[in-house]
Amino acid sequence: MTCTAAWAAAGGGYFWPSWVILGCATVLLPLLWRQNLRGKANTPRSRVRRHLEVSVALSAALVFVWAFSGAQGPWVLWSVIGLGVVLGVHALIDLRDELPSFGTRTLQERVDTLSRTRRQAVDAQAAELRRIERDLHDGAQARLVVLTMQLGRAEAAVAHEPKAAALVRAAREEANLAIRELRDLTRGIAPPVLADRGLVAAVQSLTQRGRATLEVVGGDDGRRPPPTAEGAAYFVVAEALTNATKHAPGAAVHVRIAFTPDAVSVDVTDDGHGNVDQAGTGVQGLRARVEALDGTFVLTSPAGGPTHVHAEVPCAS
Repeated sequence: MTCTAAWAAAGGGYFWPSWVILGCATVLLPLLWRQNLRGKANTPRSRVRRHLEVSVALSAALVFVWAFSGAQGPWVLWSVIGLGVVLGVHALIDLRDELPSFGTRTLQERVDTLSRTRRQAVDAQAAELRRIERDLHDGAQARLVVLTMQLGRAEAAVAHEPKAAALVRAAREEANLAIRELRDLTRGIAPPVLADRGLVAAVQSLTQRGRATLEVVGGDDGRRPPPTAEGAAYFVVAEALTNATKHAPGAAVHVRIAFTPDAVSVDVTDDGHGNVDQAGTGVQGLRARVEALDGTFVLTSPAGGPTHVHAEVPCAS
């Protein structure tokens, strides 16, 4: 203000106080900025933000000097560009660790969304399959059982007519065959014991039929894995036991189920001849079922045996 008053008292003319103002701003602004830093967080973003504040203030001072000194020449433009370049270099250096994270964060959010929607789709599919299994068991299967009973009574009623009795008997046999096929179909969807009593009870029923030994580790707290995890683990055991019975009859089979807070794992080992086809439809179907839940599926079956199937299914909701 003193310089401006002296300039006005001298009769005006070239506004030389602008250079004095610029010099004072150049000295005072960094000092004020440093004073402002005291007691505040010293992070890369805060340093860049404060550098931006100083650059904006210096640019404003330069524009002020340029305007009151006659606005001659583009020197103020180059000065502002220089301050911007210095600010940009500072930002690249201080924020170099954060710059790639923007794309990574977006990608991670996308992956999380896809994982969540896929798990929701798998859960919805499993729930729908369980509903279909209940409807078949309580509806069509029950009606077929009643039909076979009625056909049995009809067969007895027309026993004196051999041709009619033969037709009724054939119809009853077809109905029994339909019941067996329907039971096999519902067992392939989800056995009732799995939904009612859990994975261990369902696998016990399999091992008892196949004369396999069962070992259970953990799971003493009474908590059950999600239905989708139980279903995947069950079908791994069921398929492995079926393959062992089919391709290695008489082989000793050991099934191990291990429960942890985060996952359920199953291991099925037989001492058969090995050499199981990794590209078979059954193996690939089990792999797809487990990997759809972000699980792991490993099959080792060297020539001469043994064959070992390992599957681990996460239990996170």
